[in-house]
Amino acid sequence: MFVLSMWNLIFMFFFTFSFLLFFSSLVMLGKSFSLYLDWSIFSWGGTDVSFVFLFDWVSFMFLSFVLFISGSVFYYSGEYMEGEMNKSRFIYLLAGFVGSMGLLILSPNLISILLGWDGLGLVSYCLVIFYQNYKSLNAGTLTVLSNRVGDVLILLGIAYMINFGDWSFVAWMGQSESMVLTGVLILLASLTKSAQIPFSAWLPAAMAAPTPVSSLVHSSTLVTAGVYLVIRLGWVYDFWMNDLLMVLSVLTMFMAGLGACFEFDLKKIIALSTLSQLGLMMYSLSLGLVKVALFHLLMHALFKALLFMSAGCIIHGFKGWQDIRMMGNMMISLPFVSSCFVVSNLALAGMPFLAGFYSKDLILELSLMEELNFLSLFMLFFSTGLTVAYTFRLVYYMVRRDYVLGGSSNMSDGWGVMMKSCTGLVIFSVFFGALISWLAMDVACIVLPYGLKNLTLVVCLLGALFGFFMSHSSFYTTKMKFSLLIWFSGSMWFLPYLSSQPMAYMPLKLGVEIMKLGDMGWLELLGGQGLSSYIQKVSFKIQLLGMNSLKVFIFMMWILVCFMMFF
Repeated sequence: MFVLSMWNLIFMFFFTFSFLLFFSSLVMLGKSFSLYLDWSIFSWGGTDVSFVFLFDWVSFMFLSFVLFISGSVFYYSGEYMEGEMNKSRFIYLLAGFVGSMGLLILSPNLISILLGWDGLGLVSYCLVIFYQNYKSLNAGTLTVLSNRVGDVLILLGIAYMINFGDWSFVAWMGQSESMVLTGVLILLASLTKSAQIPFSAWLPAAMAAPTPVSSLVHSSTLVTAGVYLVIRLGWVYDFWMNDLLMVLSVLTMFMAGLGACFEFDLKKIIALSTLSQLGLMMYSLSLGLVKVALFHLLMHALFKALLFMSAGCIIHGFKGWQDIRMMGNMMISLPFVSSCFVVSNLALAGMPFLAGFYSKDLILELSLMEELNFLSLFMLFFSTGLTVAYTFRLVYYMVRRDYVLGGSSNMSDGWGVMMKSCTGLVIFSVFFGALISWLAMDVACIVLPYGLKNLTLVVCLLGALFGFFMSHSSFYTTKMKFSLLIWFSGSMWFLPYLSSQPMAYMPLKLGVEIMKLGDMGWLELLGGQGLSSYIQKVSFKIQLLGMNSLKVFIFMMWILVCFMMFF
């Protein structure tokens, strides 16, 4: 029980700070107040290296959501990780994860952003390989190498900003002409952290981590770091990168939605839904809808954390089983957990008057008012329909369908700690969408024709019908199982294969050659060990000259005679 009291203490600490930060953000929003703290560490060559904090309503509100979800995850972990040998390691890693995200949220300085950014990548690697097996090792390696690309791009941005003598982007926010290159680098770095195409393969692979970690990663920390960074850098919307961002985000939405429709791993389906929603956030950012993207980011954090935690309760009840084809009839065996699962899925699908409805419907209707091409709008609404399709398919498999294995598994709710941690998130997922839209959103009046106004509803209904059609086993016939289209769609367009072996083969092969030529070749001769053995041999021969040896004396006399004869 000491472990549970420790989890309770962490939850109360996080919840208290979350409550205070949320109301502070509302006060700052109402008064248009922000606080900028600059602590100069040292000056070097005309460049001021400083530690900067920016306290405004955006950072406080997002940090309050991060702390609330983190506290719920800590409380949830008290039961889920029961029996784990390395509880203290798990607590330290989660605390480091939250601390790195807090540093990233509060700091507008690229150097301290890099500290939080790299801290997220490092701790995520340690958490993905928490269960030490080959699958976790491969997933962690793919995760950390994909995120290293973003680290390198931010380092290049830091090197370029030496020209300005300051790494705080607030001072250069209005000067988009001189900051174009930095904007490009940071935007590309955000694509790696938010797993947009072509960096999407690591997100489903990161499901090798424990489910509480997945709940924290996919809701408010790691994958949202890239979206949040683009939200803060408002001056990157003034040039041609918007078109590229729109294309990549729409392709990511379409790929993730199509892949989730043919996936049977419970956690991977939820991971692909996260990828789809990240694409929607990036799409809204490409249109310049910064505040709406932040709104959807906050709402997504709530219902996605609830979705992962309720899925974790189901996996815990099935003793680690994750294949949805072997599950079913949850509303009888686990009624409360299945209710949380359905509420989170309906919020993800954009069910009216839940949290996801207010942000998703707003993005779709505002995109209809923009001057966009038909293909972009078609892909956006088609991907929205796919979101509803895989959501209803998942609900049918888990809740409505008969249990395949019969009574062979003894379902248990445990101590009820996991269900209690889901309760707060259920309440927030139902009511907070309307609350935040009333308090923080000031969107202008949306005027659309009758057909376009009802387009979102029609697309969602068609997606729901398609989802129920896919739920039946007759949809996956023997011929379709082995067709190239199903394989292509279900494997994320072959991105995992392209991201792992081909991308790693040549660098690893080159590294082996360099190791053989350098470390095991020339450096063996010219390095410390080679020079040491060579000097020992030379010194030994020099010592021979000092010995009163007849052979040495005759040899030296012979060299002297040769020298006198030829010179």
